Amino acid sequence: MAFYTYLLTCADGTLYAGWTNDLEKRLGVHNQGKGAKYTRARLPVALAAMWEFPSQSEAMAWEFALKKLSRKRKLALIAAQ
Repeated sequence: MAFYTYLLTCADGTLYAGWTNDLEKRLGVHNQGKGAKYTRARLPVALAAMWEFPSQSEAMAWEFALKKLSRKRKLALIAAQ
């Protein structure tokens, strides 16, 4: 099983980081307004970047690290994908 860390671009231009083991399903949940509280008010959202990991702990660690980065650094990571 694979695990994913992802960055979303919200309708208001902000970025949201999360992790999941089913990326397609999670994106659908976000866009149905049933995802994170942050994204519910900023629909629709679009996948900006994603990273695949072999373990949940690695995906969660990268999400945690992403959330600490500046917007400028996140945009650079998106551009590098």
